[in-house]
Amino acid sequence: MFLINSKTVNEINTKMFYGWIIVLIGGLGIFSSGAGQSHTFSAFLPIITKELNISSTSVSTAYMIATLVAAFLLPRMGKFVDKFGPRIVLITTIIMLGFGCLLFGAASNFLMLALGFGFLRFFGQGSLMLCSSNIVTQWFDKKRGFALGLMGLGFAISMGLHPPISNYLIEVYGWRMAWVIIGFSTWIIMLPPLIFLAVNKPEDVNMLPDGAEKITNEKITKNKIIGLNLSEALKEKCFYILAFSFFSISMLVTALHFFQVTILNEYFNLSSQIATTLFIPTMIAMILFIPIIGKMLDKFQTHIIIGIALIVTGCSLLMITFASSLQNAIIYSVIFGINNAFSISLFGFIWARYFGRLHVGSIQGTGQMILVVGASIGPIPFAAAIDYLGDPISTIRICSLYPFLASFLCILFLREPKKLTNLKLRIEN
Repeated sequence: MFLINSKTVNEINTKMFYGWIIVLIGGLGIFSSGAGQSHTFSAFLPIITKELNISSTSVSTAYMIATLVAAFLLPRMGKFVDKFGPRIVLITTIIMLGFGCLLFGAASNFLMLALGFGFLRFFGQGSLMLCSSNIVTQWFDKKRGFALGLMGLGFAISMGLHPPISNYLIEVYGWRMAWVIIGFSTWIIMLPPLIFLAVNKPEDVNMLPDGAEKITNEKITKNKIIGLNLSEALKEKCFYILAFSFFSISMLVTALHFFQVTILNEYFNLSSQIATTLFIPTMIAMILFIPIIGKMLDKFQTHIIIGIALIVTGCSLLMITFASSLQNAIIYSVIFGINNAFSISLFGFIWARYFGRLHVGSIQGTGQMILVVGASIGPIPFAAAIDYLGDPISTIRICSLYPFLASFLCILFLREPKKLTNLKLRIEN
């Protein structure tokens, strides 16, 4: 498959660090993951439940089953990334994601719906986000937080554009053709830059992360890529604190994405058009805060930033339960945007930060498996509350306690493994 050569990369690098091209590719990948994200499904949920004559709980169950299956495949995908590099895996992922869109648009029953969800969640929300963050992580070290934050702008733009565009496509072409259009647009956006511009890591083209000096033998030794392997990471307390904490974000933020339109439309009497349009203030808040949070990650202690992020998640959950007016709904939308700015900035950052980048693919794949399990479960309590209690508000407020507890744990107990600290000291000395 086509591969950009070192000479071309170095020519571009004389004008600007090539890593920023990689950030752009990663951002396009995160944007394209919108095809498998809950905020896009949110626009389709009301019409799918109506046309297929199935309940919110049934749709959520199909979503859960598919996402769980996808989750348990992610560790394998992480190992593929470590073995073959993110570029080849990204190209394969994009091709399969496009076919997943076509499959989802053809769904006519519960089984096909679950299968379609499986393709979209595994290749979109799972593999595409994993590989996009991995390739950016490889190109940055000291500026990693800022770079991943800029990459995360792709998610912000997806949140702002995918729901209203999906709503428009549904109204003009119908929901099935909407998915065909989304699938083809995913191929058009992603395949050219991946084929002609993507490079796995700076060392492949005789560079160092962050745009440092070109590699010499001395630099190779001094800047050796370090990190724990998966089995070592699984023995560290911080892995489980991270998993517990980000499980809450993945679970509850997914539920909000999935049911935002339903909650605002059916319980607070806002139209579907307004409910989908409210993703735009969320997008704007994300665009404003993502670069700030990226800088914070490079400057301040990571466990404090994670603690703040979890508090914002809890506040987002509480705020949607008070969205009885357009003004309150906009406030919720902005807080939710800040929440998403934190989560998308931290998503690719935490694994290399706490375990190094040598085996970050397999570690992130396992970590993300846990997070995607959370995403699969998240909509179920909300759906059950909608179908059986007639009101999800109390359920949402109870769920908000989880991220507040996780914040407490991170601030007090989350620290870098001593083994990684010792590896860094050994290299420096």
